[in-house]
Amino acid sequence: MTASHERFLVTGALGCIGAWAVKLLVDGGATVVTFDKGDDAKRLRLVMGEDGPSRVTMLNGDITDADAIARALDDHDITHVIHLAALQLPFARANPPLGALVNVVGTVNLFEAVKARKERIGPIVYAGSVAMYSAGDAVDGRLSEDAFPHPGSHYGVYKLANEGTARIYADDDGVASVGLRPLAIYGPGRDQGLTSDPSRSMLSVLLGRPFEIGFGGSTLLQFAPDVARAFITAARSSLGGARVYNLAGSLVSIDTFIETLDRVVPGAAELVTHKDPALPFPADIESTSLVELGEIPVTPLEDAIVASVDLFRKRLDHGKLDPAEHGLPA
Repeated sequence: MTASHERFLVTGALGCIGAWAVKLLVDGGATVVTFDKGDDAKRLRLVMGEDGPSRVTMLNGDITDADAIARALDDHDITHVIHLAALQLPFARANPPLGALVNVVGTVNLFEAVKARKERIGPIVYAGSVAMYSAGDAVDGRLSEDAFPHPGSHYGVYKLANEGTARIYADDDGVASVGLRPLAIYGPGRDQGLTSDPSRSMLSVLLGRPFEIGFGGSTLLQFAPDVARAFITAARSSLGGARVYNLAGSLVSIDTFIETLDRVVPGAAELVTHKDPALPFPADIESTSLVELGEIPVTPLEDAIVASVDLFRKRLDHGKLDPAEHGLPA
């Protein structure tokens, strides 16, 4: 199928990964329909330009509404689904019942809708998370692909449940799926959530403001456009069953991140500090089997920071970026 004949439904498209996935798909000639309960297209405008939202069909839809999902799939003859709609960790912690309704029941709703249309729609690609693991699940500091998960949060439990949902739909109903597990996504558009601080620090230094990253240690930083490309590649795959993959990235300490940012934006090291506790997840993550999807490039850290800073600076120079809309105080 050529890009011009592809019709993608992207749930949670107003989030960071969603915005980048929409941009890359539209730039490649695919038709994109977004499905999101929110209506703030600030991240689409950030990564695509002010006309970004006008280049897609935007549906205001709730992933907990099974009928709305079914209508979206049929009304727009959807051929591919990228499922990103979810409450992130802090919001799931604040309201666990709502988190379960959105993250778990919403995912079941989507699988149920695609089940009735599986001859037309390729594998469901959904966002898992390394947050389903605790730091202790790593052996000698490295998380293997077959590690047994011990979630340390409601959010992690929800993500683990979704992998079980995918497996049962594959076994019972032949619904193919690919789950991708990111860890610490960074880049323009990553302005909320537990691991958003490196991204927000880049914008902060361009404004000459101090910023404290709320964690230390090392983590696997994954550039948002790379992650979006992985989701698109998975959606276009012909893999059957219920596949799940850890995503690759740049394993770096927060000190190294700040040092690299300082090379790109001289003086950044004087503005950016960090707290000491590491994230409560494994940092070094095996992703060997990801090659089954094809080539999934990882942008080197410094190149990714350069690209991020350039985009932030361009939007700031044109007066098209309100820092308060992108995770910084007014």
